[in-house]
Amino acid sequence: MFRRLFMLMPLLLAPYAAGAQTVPALLGKALALACVEKPLAADAMASALSPVARVASDDVLTMGEFDFGWRRQFTLDDGGRLEITRLEPWGTLHRIEVQYAVMERPEIMVVAGGDCAIVAARRLRYGPDGRPQSIDILGPDLAPTGENEPLDPPVPAARDPGGIAVALIDAGVNYLLPEINDRLARDGDGALIGYDYWDMDERPYDANPARSPFFPERHGTRVASVILSEAPNSRLLPYRYPRPDLSRMTALVADAASHGARIVNLAMGGNKPEPWQAFAVAMADHPEILFVVSAGNDGRDLDLRPVYPAAFRADNMLVITSADGFGEPAPGSNWGKGTVDLLVPGEQVPVIDFHGRPAVASGASFAAPRVTALAARLLEANPDWTTSELKAQIISRARLIDGVGRLTSRYGFLDLDALHR
Repeated sequence: MFRRLFMLMPLLLAPYAAGAQTVPALLGKALALACVEKPLAADAMASALSPVARVASDDVLTMGEFDFGWRRQFTLDDGGRLEITRLEPWGTLHRIEVQYAVMERPEIMVVAGGDCAIVAARRLRYGPDGRPQSIDILGPDLAPTGENEPLDPPVPAARDPGGIAVALIDAGVNYLLPEINDRLARDGDGALIGYDYWDMDERPYDANPARSPFFPERHGTRVASVILSEAPNSRLLPYRYPRPDLSRMTALVADAASHGARIVNLAMGGNKPEPWQAFAVAMADHPEILFVVSAGNDGRDLDLRPVYPAAFRADNMLVITSADGFGEPAPGSNWGKGTVDLLVPGEQVPVIDFHGRPAVASGASFAAPRVTALAARLLEANPDWTTSELKAQIISRARLIDGVGRLTSRYGFLDLDALHR
């Protein structure tokens, strides 16, 4: 306990303040209190944190029948809110997270490992419009390191690359990477063709802060890199999906169609059909577009437990899941003979990550863009094909094989790796 408190002492000396005590001091107390072998009860912890702290919630974190930690929220008289999460699967301390917010606006997050040493600290920087503009990387003493990650940077200028127009609906793309930016569709003035339907601006930058605004998920850049690698003559129209209001999908798809997109790639979904009805309507309104949709990665039979929009039926949609080398659903990928159209190799797919580094990725999200790329190559060679002809030609390259694969998709295994050989 004393060794752990010693590691947290620099926090108590940091200079900037909020409320009755410095923010670092408050975070330091929170980490110290959460790091002990047997933490105090929530009410006692509130008193130890600050005389003005009050318990807002005290929740046990569970997975099935097992408890793997707890999360507590405390309110402060100055409008601040402190959230402490202790993760201890099987009784072993694994991770502690402490977040501080002001008037519900996230400000700082600190993460400590199982030994209570700080392994990450980040602060959100907001613009005049009240939206986060960047993430400042902090040191263990919560002082700025000078490093930061932009969240809404301007799109660098570039020329239109030409080629088949493919629309990508995802978390956005990192257009600061030249290998991505140079392949994005442009209008006659060089402006990006695409849009951020989450923030409703012209900067569809790759960031999904739904799970954590401090550590946003970066998904779209990797998906985009698969399409651009396997369809080298395509041009990408990037759209950041409208998580706050999925009814915007109607306008999104209409925009893609107005710019000549014949293929749309979508690698996301949800358990309820209602939020995705606008997307279903958009598919019906645009039969000239082939929609390539990921089946998801919940490890379940979609015929029994559907995921949307994959579970919608549309003549101009293909639902794709990830297959292993034997043509069977990869571990964790969804399946369903009445829902999933094709099994496609989607494990250890070469990608470019958000930072521009070579990497590999697995899952239905990375099987779908391989089919999107195939569709772009086929359409490039046969620009007069209708959507029905394009879909039929893709399906004709699949085969039903003996084993589980025959029972888990409508058309079987599309061995794209063999097509490339």
